[in-house]
Amino acid sequence: MSANAILENVRRYRTIASLCRQTAAFRPAQKWTLLEQAHEWERRAISELEGYFAISDGGSRWDVAAAA
Repeated sequence: MSANAILENVRRYRTIASLCRQTAAFRPAQKWTLLEQAHEWERRAISELEGYFAISDGGSRWDVAAAA
């Protein structure tokens, strides 16, 4: 996957996380569920970046999977 595709995925994941946090501010009854979803989207973004840098630094996909 190209660097631009990775960065686009990260941007999308973080945008979704931000929307979850914003929605949580206006929906107290769903606050914790939305914050958990935001956390999961942020985790995906970080995982995507870690995977890209581990592979571009000479690591393998197995190294990335073991770190996750």
